[in-house]
Amino acid sequence: MGSPVLLRRVQRVADRLRGVYGIPAPPRREPPLDTLIRTVLSQHTADANSSRAFAALRRRFPRWSDVERAPAAAVVEAIRSAGLANVKAARLHEILLAVRARYGRLTLAPLQRLDDEVAMAALRTLPGVGPKTAACVLLFGLGRDVFPVDTHVHRLCRRLGFVPPGASAGRAQEIMASLVPRGRALEMHVNLIRHGRRICHARQPRCRECALAKGCPFHVRSGAGAMGGGGA
Repeated sequence: MGSPVLLRRVQRVADRLRGVYGIPAPPRREPPLDTLIRTVLSQHTADANSSRAFAALRRRFPRWSDVERAPAAAVVEAIRSAGLANVKAARLHEILLAVRARYGRLTLAPLQRLDDEVAMAALRTLPGVGPKTAACVLLFGLGRDVFPVDTHVHRLCRRLGFVPPGASAGRAQEIMASLVPRGRALEMHVNLIRHGRRICHARQPRCRECALAKGCPFHVRSGAGAMGGGGA
């Protein structure tokens, strides 16, 4: 459990982000296996590219069993817009084989009966599924109050001092699990991503426009205000 001071800081950031971006609409629910495949396709590419690849994959192969049996080249062609298509196509095939071997059919519905920790562990045993991907399935596919740490969230959590500067994304996700206000994992995850894309860029963050600049350790440490990047 985080310190009371840190818990209050995270709460304040969540509230400020809500004031700027509002409360995200609940995601459209879909089978958790769909969410897993979407998340695999989203790795190392833009959302628009991965969404286009997922749609093309479903048009070409209406059932996941079709993907399971398809020639690798056909799957690669369908998901090419997601980038790293050869790697991702092989990973999808491995995941589908593993899911069928475990559950006897292509579904992750049995995870609905498990608590968060056990479901997370089950997902982590699938080929190539790391903590962020597993957390995304729980959050978006199963509606659990679980906080994934992606590239943007990782950057912001370090800059805001929620996690140590050298913490890996996986370690940051472990730490943030006890810091994010209960019931607000989806809201804070989405709003941090929005803020990372619009304001807190990896390079040249727009600190003068940042609602979080006051009290932000990165803002103070980098002297962003003096260099044209001050804050509200």
